[in-house]
Amino acid sequence: MNEADTKEKNTNPKAGASEKRGLDLPFFTAPGILSGITEQSMVRAKDNCEKMKAASGAITDVLREAYSTNARGVADYTTKVIEISGANTTSAFDFFTHLMGTKSLSEILQVSATYSRKNFEATSAQNRELWELAQKVATETAEPIKKSFASVLQKAA
Repeated sequence: MNEADTKEKNTNPKAGASEKRGLDLPFFTAPGILSGITEQSMVRAKDNCEKMKAASGAITDVLREAYSTNARGVADYTTKVIEISGANTTSAFDFFTHLMGTKSLSEILQVSATYSRKNFEATSAQNRELWELAQKVATETAEPIKKSFASVLQKAA
C-alpha cells in the first residue's frame, strides 16, 4: 500500500466515528439466552443423558452377542456347504467310474439315468438342509436383538 492509497482512504467522508458496521443487530448475551434453563432442567437433562448412555451400552452388548451368534451360524453353514461339496465330488467321481466301465449305449443311458435321479434327490435334500440351516441362523440372530431392543428402549423411556 502506498501513501496515495492511504490518503485517499482517510479522506473518505463516510468514514468516521458515527459509521455503523455489521448488521446493526442487538448484542445477545449468554444470560439472556440461558435465562430459561433451571437447575432442575439441567438435572433432568443429565439423567436423560445417563439413561441414553446406559441404553447405548446395552444395545452395543446385544449387537456384539448377535454378531457372535451370527458368526457361529455362518461357520456352521460354511461347514455344511463344504460337506455337501465333498459328497457331490465323490458322487461325480463314482458316476465317471461307472460310466468308464460301460460297454454299450444302453448301459451309458442306464447309468446316466440312475445317477441323474440320485443326483436330483441328493441336491433336493441338500438344498432343503441348507435352507433350514439358514433359517435357523437368521432366527437365532434376530430374536435376541428384537427382544433386547424392546426392553432397552422401554428402560430408556
